[in-house]
Amino acid sequence: MNRREFMTSAAAMAIFSTPARAEDTPGISASEIKIGQTMPYSGPASAYGVIGRTELAYFKMINEQGGVNGRKINLISLDDGYSPPKTIEQARRLVEQEQVAFLWQCLGTPSCLAIRQYCNERKVPQLMCSTGSSALDDPEHFPWTSPANPIYQNEARIYARYILKEFPNAKIAVLSQNDGFGKDYLKGLKDVLGAEHAGMIVKEATYETSEPTVDSQVVTLQGSGADVFIIAATPKFAAQAIRKSYDLGWSATRIVSNVSISVTAVLKPAGLDKSKDLVAAQWGKDPSDPRWKDDPGMKEWGAFADKNLTHAAFFDQNAQYGYGNAVALIEILKSCGDDLSRANILKQTTHLSGLELPTLLPGVLLKTKPGSYSAIRQMQLSKFDGASWQLFGELIEA
Repeated sequence: MNRREFMTSAAAMAIFSTPARAEDTPGISASEIKIGQTMPYSGPASAYGVIGRTELAYFKMINEQGGVNGRKINLISLDDGYSPPKTIEQARRLVEQEQVAFLWQCLGTPSCLAIRQYCNERKVPQLMCSTGSSALDDPEHFPWTSPANPIYQNEARIYARYILKEFPNAKIAVLSQNDGFGKDYLKGLKDVLGAEHAGMIVKEATYETSEPTVDSQVVTLQGSGADVFIIAATPKFAAQAIRKSYDLGWSATRIVSNVSISVTAVLKPAGLDKSKDLVAAQWGKDPSDPRWKDDPGMKEWGAFADKNLTHAAFFDQNAQYGYGNAVALIEILKSCGDDLSRANILKQTTHLSGLELPTLLPGVLLKTKPGSYSAIRQMQLSKFDGASWQLFGELIEA
């Protein structure tokens, strides 16, 4: 056992062996489980707001069916506008005023990092953060925080290996968000390219979420002569980059981050014709892909969307993502039984042995362990054909 494993094990034992009773946990009563969440219902990442709305609708359905072990789920979902200072304000309100049992599915790398220290100092679980930041999978230093998404660095490593195999002489241009989200992609990419292939990256450009467009960055990147364009951006800016690169007549192979693969929220605004041949790594089923029309899991998601959301929401992969995570949380809470202490809720979330969700690709399971809380480690490459994402290759262990 190395030092990291020892420290992680020691931290985990200190948490999981601490005796606590559910009735002593804030937000837990004989009839209710109160949960907190921040979500960008406004601001530059408002396309993600459908995630929170879907999760609220799912828990409403669960409550109508009797809740979990006789307790109703009370999710308090507050708008933070994708602004870290606002996230801090809303998190304090949820923990100190609303007295939630834990925070769940707070969205965004900068937002989740802004409250990570606060949650860990107070031993308030910050669970299934809606991000793949490597900084949020650090149980040695922040044992009360876990991510929901595959680690961005690992996703970028998949793209780098794909480029080296298929385009060994490529010139790469990268657009990235100027925060931990974008920096993770750059690190993963450069880790695989190494010193030997570092020169393949001929141009990098970043953007701030306060900027109105990224058109000027795309023009600059095209001018580099690159023939591979990596777009590590959130939906609004990814749509702009896809559209602008097409309008410029830039024929580069375009790779887009998984966080911006929604046909409804990203590709339609960019233009389906302008999005053709995009490449992305997937871990969930594309609802617009006819191959899943008879899939039991997708039928389940479709029935829920038609009854509780809209038929159009069925095709939004952000909504589908929220649905899958809500299903996962219910299973986690069921596994807690009557021990709804914060320590046990954390333990059940970070000891998943292979949870299958209706929206995940076949073979992709949620698995967590004390040394690494990242639950999804398998992805598959895909290409957009103008209507849906078409998978190719095999599942890749990230």
